[in-house]
Amino acid sequence: MKKVKLDIVGLSYSQTQSGAYALVLGEVNGRRRLPIIIGAFEAQAIAIEIEKMTPSRPLTHDLFKSMADTFHINIEEIIIYNLVDGVFYAKLICNDGKNKHEIDARTSDAIALAVRFDAMIYTYEFILASAGIVIEGNDFLFLENMDSIAKEPEADSTPGTSKHQGFNDLSVEELQQKLQEAIADEAYEKAARLRDELSKRGTS
Repeated sequence: MKKVKLDIVGLSYSQTQSGAYALVLGEVNGRRRLPIIIGAFEAQAIAIEIEKMTPSRPLTHDLFKSMADTFHINIEEIIIYNLVDGVFYAKLICNDGKNKHEIDARTSDAIALAVRFDAMIYTYEFILASAGIVIEGNDFLFLENMDSIAKEPEADSTPGTSKHQGFNDLSVEELQQKLQEAIADEAYEKAARLRDELSKRGTS
């Protein structure tokens, strides 16, 4: 089957499911997007690595990376290989220097590890054909207007999770200040949302 290379296009608070996030993967040199609903913990793990934030103590995916490095195991690529009843399935392609191994994983965990190992992300053409969305124009506008997205197993909202706080009334300076405070407090979920808002306003 033909593999299609993907990049991470965006990570945004889900407008349809409280406590969940929309991870959007984009076809390299193409206009198709593959959106996946993931949980807050996995979104945090992806966001802090992309933004090069440093937690005070290693998160689960950082621990996995340290153990893999210690035992000379590398993740070469991850493949989103199937889509069943709206749920994506992924696997890690690992190499210990002698043999290659395939390990089943949730898509969000696989991508959280891919960004730590600088591993390539792939899917198959039939998945993009069935679940991909062709966009025209702005990716952020696309993120804000998604009504239904395939999700991760166990990615439903956590009971008691507060709804997304809007930042529309805050200035860029206030957003940047709150971002620094969130990082200092290790509130990486909030920090990821603040980064999203700053990016929408064209501010790094």
